[in-house]
Amino acid sequence: MPEIPSAWTTLSGLHLLEAAAIFLVFVGLLLLGSRWLPGRRAVGRPDADGITRTYKLNGLALFLIVMLVAVLGDVFGLFSLSVLHTHFAELFIVANVFAFALSAGLYWQASRAGSESTGLWRGVFFGRQLNPTCFGVDLKLFSYRPSLIALALFNVSFAVVQYDTRGELTLQMILYQVFTFIYVLNYFQFEYGMIFTWDIVSERFGWMLAWGDYVLVPFFYCLGGWWVMESTDSLPAAAAAVICVLFVVGFCMFRGANEQKHRFKQNADASIWGRPAESLDGRLLVSGFWGVGRHLNYSGEICVYFAFALTAGFSSWIPYVLPLWLTALLWHRSRRDDRRCRTKYGELWERYTQRVPYALIPRVY
Repeated sequence: MPEIPSAWTTLSGLHLLEAAAIFLVFVGLLLLGSRWLPGRRAVGRPDADGITRTYKLNGLALFLIVMLVAVLGDVFGLFSLSVLHTHFAELFIVANVFAFALSAGLYWQASRAGSESTGLWRGVFFGRQLNPTCFGVDLKLFSYRPSLIALALFNVSFAVVQYDTRGELTLQMILYQVFTFIYVLNYFQFEYGMIFTWDIVSERFGWMLAWGDYVLVPFFYCLGGWWVMESTDSLPAAAAAVICVLFVVGFCMFRGANEQKHRFKQNADASIWGRPAESLDGRLLVSGFWGVGRHLNYSGEICVYFAFALTAGFSSWIPYVLPLWLTALLWHRSRRDDRRCRTKYGELWERYTQRVPYALIPRVY
């Protein structure tokens, strides 16, 4: 088992100041880019307060610009992305401070605006505002951008460190980079669908979402990359092929199911797998993935994260903490979604569960 990387255990005061500067400049530039970079506008679903909002969808352009500048800057020696590796612990501390400060600031802002109080604990943890803004930018949608772009940059930094150390990239590192880049890229391609999700429409913005965006995703979702970077074992071609199949199948289920549901919500006559969409009373889709399982989008995401972890091999159990945690989380969420839908749709949901009896694994569960 590889040792815990020294960047996790050794802190430097100077590095801490540098990390604060890196973090604040990064988030600040993304905020300005979200405000001023052109992008198409999309109208979201009415929220819990009955308000319909318009969002500027320029996350894909921001992501591609940042990644292009980062890679070219490293290639031409203007800076090295390895700084994200050497400053990882300090950046982690700064991100936590920022998430707590943002949560407190949002609570204070809501108090000044006279928003309904839910108590200090619930108000800070879950938030009091549905859609707080800064410089005209919706902070809840925006926070996905530094979250996932930072995740992508951390992953690339591991490849830079491995190449600087070994003079080459291993097969498992190449696979890890391809998988994680496609995953983040596709999120931003599908950003138009995110504005209709539960998080955007109904969740209030407090510590839970802020910490998840600024700490959990960028710093914990890249854990497998540390072990891929450190790995010296060769990956057999047969194992690489199996991992690729797992990723492709999982990715197709994950994004395919979400895309099908979004297209159906926008147009009940949309084509699913080459045929007109079939539904129950025009409300519940039973075509495509949604006719096979009730939550195959969750099943697909679990497969994707196990593919990430498998590129690290079996020298440590740590890369598997994330997919195992996501499995438990998404299983719980699938049961929560079933309860919510049963309350919302009543008898129609009972008909749907009879038509589609399996939740996550067809013919099994």
